[in-house]
Amino acid sequence: MNLHEYQAKELMARHGVQIPLGYPATSVEEAKTAIEKLFNEGHKRVVIKSQIHAGGRGKGTFKDGFQGGVHLADSINDATAKAESMFGNILVTKQTGEEGKQVNRLLITSAEEIKSEYYVAVLLDRAKGRPIIMASAEGGMNIEEVAKESPEKIFKETIDPDLGLQPYQGRKIAIALGLRGRLIGQCGKLLQCLYETWAECDASMVEVNPMALIENEEGAESVVALDAKMSIDSNAMFRHPDIQAMRDLSEEDPLEVEAGKFDLNYIKLDGNIACLVNGAGLAMSTMDAIKHYGGEPANFLDVGGGASQEQVKAAFEIILSDPAVKAILINIFGGIMNCNTIAEGVVAAAKETDLKLPLIVRLEGNNVEAGRVTLAESGISLITASSLAEAAQKSVEAAK
Repeated sequence: MNLHEYQAKELMARHGVQIPLGYPATSVEEAKTAIEKLFNEGHKRVVIKSQIHAGGRGKGTFKDGFQGGVHLADSINDATAKAESMFGNILVTKQTGEEGKQVNRLLITSAEEIKSEYYVAVLLDRAKGRPIIMASAEGGMNIEEVAKESPEKIFKETIDPDLGLQPYQGRKIAIALGLRGRLIGQCGKLLQCLYETWAECDASMVEVNPMALIENEEGAESVVALDAKMSIDSNAMFRHPDIQAMRDLSEEDPLEVEAGKFDLNYIKLDGNIACLVNGAGLAMSTMDAIKHYGGEPANFLDVGGGASQEQVKAAFEIILSDPAVKAILINIFGGIMNCNTIAEGVVAAAKETDLKLPLIVRLEGNNVEAGRVTLAESGISLITASSLAEAAQKSVEAAK
């Protein structure tokens, strides 16, 4: 589950990470109140930040031509005008695709005097099976580009999960980033708090880009997290009802949200051949086969090893909700799964929806003969296949 920046910062602040003063807003009125509050507290400038689940907001463009999803403002009127230009507008970035995302929330924060920017993230190194801290002095930039062009500028520190991040490791990273004096301890403490956020929230990733060295009006320097990105492991969500409450369904694909209600593993793709498969490995093989024969899968859909007739019917209805779908390929290998359960669910869904699309079915395994009889006697129009290759070929032909 992905979080908005203001939500990630809230969780970080709970664990001691230093962040700029800021307020989320879900309307122009709330934004204006937050803007006035920051200026009345003595801040000379504020930052208005669009809150969407995508990176590259600052370099994004709104569909009406307004440039940038992150803006500085020197006055209440200027800040309010920029907030009005963002609310309800569609922001397009490198990560949103051409369709963009509608901005329904803003984060209004104080604008800090930045001296240096750094990149810091806590994530799992799957090869080592341990968490790592990844850091770079090239903050504020696309870390993928830094990794590709200057990998030597990225520092990594592996963490023992039984011990947690050790103080010497935090100091080591701070020194590698070029910090000196008391700033080493400040950075080390921030990294410690960042790791605790990652561990205690069951996060899959916590990213701060940039972590910044800022200077106040008296000239005192400090290290703070200016930006934040955070993803939570969905399998651990039952332990965090407070974080679950932060879920923003408007940022997720409606079909994926609906699939989640039935415990179906569904991911929408850009093709036109829908797949209904049991087992993640078989689902990926099915998509590969479709691609091999020149087609494009419309989704990844794993109904699991023990799906009920209700789940199969729900999966079918979700597939049919995608207007891009031109053909449906059902590929079932029954182990735990009863092939007849799939067949009964397909027949029920096809009759209820008055299916007009080509339906290609390949069944093998547990109770397959009963499943084939159910399909044959159903009266629905379908195309059968005896192998994955044949099923993929027929689905590609049917979609054309």
